[in-house]
Amino acid sequence: MSERKYVLTASAAQQKLKRMSLEIAESLSGQTGELYLLGIQQSGMIIAEEMAKLLGGLLNKKIRTIAVQLNKQKPTDVVLSEQVDLNGANIVLIDDVTNSGKTLLYALKPLLEAHPRSIQTLVLVERMHKQFPVKPDFVGLSIATTQEEHIQVETAGGSIFGAFVL
Repeated sequence: MSERKYVLTASAAQQKLKRMSLEIAESLSGQTGELYLLGIQQSGMIIAEEMAKLLGGLLNKKIRTIAVQLNKQKPTDVVLSEQVDLNGANIVLIDDVTNSGKTLLYALKPLLEAHPRSIQTLVLVERMHKQFPVKPDFVGLSIATTQEEHIQVETAGGSIFGAFVL
């Protein structure tokens, strides 16, 4: 097995998350409504939980995390881990890596039935190969890779250990 080529260490990932939490807090300054952090399973949910901790000290509003479950290869069915009223809410949809934009686009599907105050997207790592019209609002790291390369966010026990190129 070859040595992993890390593009993001655990400490760098934490710094990126702190910066993005400040950006989210600034963007929601003065906004009413609850904040829902929707994490796309698995790694997106770990990032959402971490963002909830960071935002808890920055925002004076109720913050909830909800898991979004979908098959990333064939995302026809998108399921939220709990049914909640998203009308008037502020939503941040969170994933670990965006490649084509397909997962983020399909994960918006259940949100179209509600009337949220705002929907924003956050990814820890953004690759520059968009095939779908999705541009994340908050990005930890933008990286140019070849089409054949893939980025993997490494997590364990609810923590982020970094991201590497496969």
